[in-house]
Amino acid sequence: MLGLVIAAIQGIGNGSITGGIIAALGAVPACYGMWKGIQQETQGTLAISVSAVLLSLAVGAILIILRVIHWVS
Repeated sequence: MLGLVIAAIQGIGNGSITGGIIAALGAVPACYGMWKGIQQETQGTLAISVSAVLLSLAVGAILIILRVIHWVS
């Protein structure tokens, strides 16, 4: 969430390295949730955690790529 807030403040069109890193770091607690889901053998927790990991990494990558494109152009 914090990565999205930073991106909104700086402008989503320009991207943000800081926002991208913070968004990607959101995958850390999601990975812990995946591990807990595997340990408890619950598919719901595991599915939500996998989705959170993928979303965090995707948002982080998009923000960083947009910033690099902004620098190049």
